[in-house]
Amino acid sequence: MKLSERLVVKPGARVRLAAHDSRSTVGVKDKAAARRIVQRNIERLSELQQRLYAENRRALLVVLQGMDASGKDGTIRHVMSGVNPMGCRVTAFKVPSTEEADHDFLWRIHRAMPPRGEIGIFNRSHYEDVLVVRVHQLVSKAIWSKRYEQINRFERFLADNGVTILKFFLHISKEEQRRRFDERLKDPAKNWKFSATDVAERRYWDAYMRAYEDALSCCSTPWAVVPSDKKWFRDLAVSQIIVETLEAMDPRYPTPLYAPSSVSVS
Repeated sequence: MKLSERLVVKPGARVRLAAHDSRSTVGVKDKAAARRIVQRNIERLSELQQRLYAENRRALLVVLQGMDASGKDGTIRHVMSGVNPMGCRVTAFKVPSTEEADHDFLWRIHRAMPPRGEIGIFNRSHYEDVLVVRVHQLVSKAIWSKRYEQINRFERFLADNGVTILKFFLHISKEEQRRRFDERLKDPAKNWKFSATDVAERRYWDAYMRAYEDALSCCSTPWAVVPSDKKWFRDLAVSQIIVETLEAMDPRYPTPLYAPSSVSVS
């Protein structure tokens, strides 16, 4: 069975994160073998990306969501290490700027969409507007509750226009998050990654879990819930699902408008 079939939540299914073990490796036990597979996936992804870029008809969007320290940056650094930067764009969505806040919540998202032939990677995304906005009551429930269907319509629009969307929720435990925060505090090379707000946000853990459960359950484009306490399995799962998706898309090199055998370069 493909990892995607084990990890992807069926649209319409009610998600309970407590039923998803963040330490699970879905039966994969050989860490060294998993890392070899990741390396093969990186090489395969490079080849498929080149074909997607050359074809120039469709795009792939990879959405990464998760609690602080869940591994969004690490996933991008490891899984996407072999792609050509010319055909890949990474966008990190932070607190909206004044200009972004003056528009609807999807405005900045649409501006960052990958053009045909490219892979777009979102570190956080439009889902922040049914997560942090909800948890911290930045807008009323009457506003954020309508956004699930607005997101569904937006993602259907993207799909109808040639964008394949992959959404990953990097699922870590509260205990693993604390361990990673401690690691950042002890390692001078990682001190910069820690913020006092990280500790403050932990107080809202349960509220975030409820918000994530609704986001995972209410949106029609399926999510992959990736157990991410073990980084090596996270990289295996994400890389495998991306490769499987691109292989199913089957991008093709375009047929040249000339006969290559008839061209002589002197």
